[in-house]
Amino acid sequence: MKHLNKYIAATYSLILLLSVSSCKKYLDEKPNNAIPTETAITDLGTARAAILGAYDGLQSYYAADYPTLGTITADNVIFNGTLSQYLQLDQNAVPTDNVITVSAYQKIYSTINSANSVIAGLPAVSDPLLKPEEKNKILGEAYFIRALGYFDLGRGWGGVQLQLTPTVTVDGLKGVKRSTLAQTYDQVLADLVRAEELLPADDAITRNRAQKSTARALRARLNLYRENWAEAESYATQVINNTKFALVSNYKSFFTSPFLSTESVFELTFSANDRNTFWNLWYPSSSGGQFTLKPSDAFIAKVNNPAIGGTRNSLIAGSGTTVYGVLYNTSGVSIDPSYVIRIAELYLIRAEARAQQNNLTGALEDLNAIRRRAQVGQLLTGTQAQVLQAIADENSIEFAFEAHRWFDLVRTRQAGVALGLTNTNYWLFPIPYSDILSDPDVVQNPGY
Repeated sequence: MKHLNKYIAATYSLILLLSVSSCKKYLDEKPNNAIPTETAITDLGTARAAILGAYDGLQSYYAADYPTLGTITADNVIFNGTLSQYLQLDQNAVPTDNVITVSAYQKIYSTINSANSVIAGLPAVSDPLLKPEEKNKILGEAYFIRALGYFDLGRGWGGVQLQLTPTVTVDGLKGVKRSTLAQTYDQVLADLVRAEELLPADDAITRNRAQKSTARALRARLNLYRENWAEAESYATQVINNTKFALVSNYKSFFTSPFLSTESVFELTFSANDRNTFWNLWYPSSSGGQFTLKPSDAFIAKVNNPAIGGTRNSLIAGSGTTVYGVLYNTSGVSIDPSYVIRIAELYLIRAEARAQQNNLTGALEDLNAIRRRAQVGQLLTGTQAQVLQAIADENSIEFAFEAHRWFDLVRTRQAGVALGLTNTNYWLFPIPYSDILSDPDVVQNPGY
């Protein structure tokens, strides 16, 4: 786990200066683009800067790496380029030095380290300009970001090393053994509980920074993954009942203008000065893209079927062999958000949780809310198994190009049936080879 935060990693050096009088003296040169962790958070301004740095970490892995891991590895998206790292993911034959898995893993740990710095440094700050309400808000955001980071590591790599204090030196990372997945998720839960306590109540506008509903939404997802059905239903209900969130009437409008719609529970926003170029992997060369990620023929057929896709066929454009995904579509300015949690997910989380508790009427109500919005016919009856499969199918179409499908197949143990990937060792990504070499306490996932 050798992932030092970029503003910590800068080192001090000595330089020799010659004076006019030819006298020599040494000066400690401080890095002009970094400050040491122990002095990083000292007042209101540095506290605000530090939490923005943690959000920047989320942006860095949600802008391309993590959504790629959740899509091309499954059945809705296929490889259509020339770079071997994408082909390896598409074929579910991932070496330990795959560029994308290594990048995602390291960026997540870097993000966690940024959150750790806030959690460790902020409580001691006594700047009178930093009011208790804002101090709690920033601290709550840091706990949420750390929770999301460890959740994303857990569902991708299994139980991981839990580093809960800032890493300043390489030696500080030694001796941390991998936790189990249950222990990793326990830490996620502990951080979400703390985040919910500290975060402010939701305002009507903010959707790109954590608030109480953001923590509750991730807690609903966490409980779904842990098969705590009653808890998943309860937390999903709390978010659904918040009038701040609502399914947009036109499916396409959540990913076109305006952004920050009522659909978003949590999204990461970009700007012309802080670009998200993920569209480039989806668009054909005629539109300036690489066309590396391509909708599969099976998905194209499904989404173009009015009884399955409905208005969600707006996710694709083009024709013939040049059908491409347009969820990420701001090719001119590259300001697409990264969609982390949408209210549609909370409906389908609650639907699945209710179905698992044999409340099929309630499950169908939530499922049909998503189907109505997509202008797809209602499902009126079915056995528990049929309703659960319908929910899985709806998830597959609704979030086709977001970081869901691969992780849904793994958590429901359907990756073998859907993808032919029967060796469950490969339902987890490999720990980067560089980490295995550099830290004897890191144990590789089986099969790699």
